[in-house]
Amino acid sequence: MSPDLSIDADWNAQYIDGEWVSSEGDDEISVEDPSTRAEITRVPAGVEADVDAAYEAAAAAQPEWEQTPPAERERVAREFAQLLHEYEAEISELLAHEAGGSQIMGATSVQIASDQAAEAATFPRRMKGEQADSNVPGKENLVRRVPQGVVTVISPWNFPVNLSGRAIGPAIATGNTVVVKPATNTPITGGLLFAKLYEEAGVPDGVVNVVTGRGSDIGDAVAGHPESDVVTFTGSTPVGRGVGATAGENLSTVSLELGGNNGHIVTADADLDAAIDSAVFGSFVHQGQVCISINRHIVHEDVYDEYVERLTERAESLPVGSAHDEETVVAPIISESQRDQMLEYVDESVEEGATVETGGETVPMDGVDDSLLVAPTVLSGMTNEMSAACHEHFGPIAPVIPFSDVDEAVEIHNDTQYGLSGSVHAGDVGTGMQIAERLDTGMVHVGDQPINDEAHVPFSGTKASGVGAFNTTAILDEVTEEKWISLQHERRDYPF
Repeated sequence: MSPDLSIDADWNAQYIDGEWVSSEGDDEISVEDPSTRAEITRVPAGVEADVDAAYEAAAAAQPEWEQTPPAERERVAREFAQLLHEYEAEISELLAHEAGGSQIMGATSVQIASDQAAEAATFPRRMKGEQADSNVPGKENLVRRVPQGVVTVISPWNFPVNLSGRAIGPAIATGNTVVVKPATNTPITGGLLFAKLYEEAGVPDGVVNVVTGRGSDIGDAVAGHPESDVVTFTGSTPVGRGVGATAGENLSTVSLELGGNNGHIVTADADLDAAIDSAVFGSFVHQGQVCISINRHIVHEDVYDEYVERLTERAESLPVGSAHDEETVVAPIISESQRDQMLEYVDESVEEGATVETGGETVPMDGVDDSLLVAPTVLSGMTNEMSAACHEHFGPIAPVIPFSDVDEAVEIHNDTQYGLSGSVHAGDVGTGMQIAERLDTGMVHVGDQPINDEAHVPFSGTKASGVGAFNTTAILDEVTEEKWISLQHERRDYPF
């Protein structure tokens, strides 16, 4: 029987040890559609007893799953990837209801998640070791790659499908079991959806476990559980610091992808048409709620006025509205707190001397009392110290900062605690490359914008943007470890 992935399905259960079970607590969490502000479902507000049960199941299932032939683990990964394609429409609809994702965001999420699943399917056959000669006569050294054990996946609300999948898939493929704690706002697409799809793919009981709940209630219990060998987390830097510290008490391996303040550098010689096309996508896709979106536009003073004028015109032309409208590009923000914070950054920037060229306010929506829709916003006269530039605003906001020469542009770009992604538009690729090499960030895209994610290349940041990495051999190294086995083939002589 095919899984019911509709928003009207019964999502009010945890998934532990292959069973859909009630929480040990009595509380529930209401999940709201950002476009309508209506409740779409309720999920269990998990408690520590649920967390313990999930880790107990994961730990018990792991040894047998590790011994499962690579071909079977590969089959599961490929079947999951196929199911993502098969249910793309249903998944996109879930993202629209739960995350406020437009049609573009939904399709992109499934595409990236499928790419990640396909890459994970190669991991069972890539868990190879090596042989090394020994300094001891008659000894042989073997180094094997083995799974860490139980992997914790704490996923965010902004792109829950692919940002959960990039950890779950590799962990399972390499012989680990997982406990997933999805974000409170997106418990379905960040967790319960995976349970249904992996169940359909035929994963054994206990390999995938999902506990929904508030971070304030069970966050520490998840991040610091003694059965957790690896903790992966995507979210803000302040929360990530706490997750890392809690996981560190158990000496768990951590992979943390945290905040960003990504710059989009445009030189005087840049192709402005290409730079602005990139800028519009990089600032406004999924309402700017992307860790690798453009947070600052750093533009040469010779083209600054034209850039601001043209970016403003493009921002004003973008279709805004409900995530359920196929034409919408900019949909509502995930929650009131996120909306209010980004608008506060705009107001503070205006007080500091910036000018709102367009936007800077909410847009009313029919039938919605308190709209979460924020108009695409362009701010001119910005400096790096102003509120919307020095903070990760995480919204459809484009602060534009002028510079006089490349040295100043690089200085502005690097003058932040973050170092996640960035982009450069210069006169040619070679010049862009020279600038890119000077940027203190984990990823830079020349002739493009910062929102790029490909499963076969590493995804990582520097400074306060996190530790560890995702994708390709980077995540393979996180969820596995090397084990040295020596074989003494001849009797060894000892000095005493």
